[in-house]
Amino acid sequence: MLRIIKNHFQLQQNSLYILRIEELMDQLFQFLQNYIDYIILGLLSLMSVVLVWKIIERIMFYKSLDVKSYQTQEELEIDLTTNLTTISTIGANAPYIGLLGTVIGILLTFYELGHAGGDIDAASIMVHLSLALKATAAGILVAIPAMMFYSGFNRKVDENKLKWQALHARKAA
Repeated sequence: MLRIIKNHFQLQQNSLYILRIEELMDQLFQFLQNYIDYIILGLLSLMSVVLVWKIIERIMFYKSLDVKSYQTQEELEIDLTTNLTTISTIGANAPYIGLLGTVIGILLTFYELGHAGGDIDAASIMVHLSLALKATAAGILVAIPAMMFYSGFNRKVDENKLKWQALHARKAA
């Protein structure tokens, strides 16, 4: 008898635990439905601002660069490649952040469908999915210019290193 009572209390505790998990999941999904666009697009906007800042800094640096003032090629290369890693990282990761927003948007769409109680509206599904895809598009919009500038700046690095080598070859001759 004691064993039956003990099993009964364990079942009640387990069902309360499951109900609590379901409540937490509902709260999480509600939070994501309300704020995921702001989180993902805000993060991509922040990345865009940092990207523009680094690009402007590099353009200004390359315009004022005087390769004659460098004693070693290593010093020149350090200055030439400053901020290129940040630009590359933004270009490489922005699509993934956009994709994360899309995946979460699709997850929320299916969650909503599951709680619709059999009332499935195809138009509503399409609207939710199209809104989810905007995050991927935003990520790609950040990544394309980042990678274009990164490639262009790498060309500037190579160009200026060659100028330095030519200048020092003439001095040595």
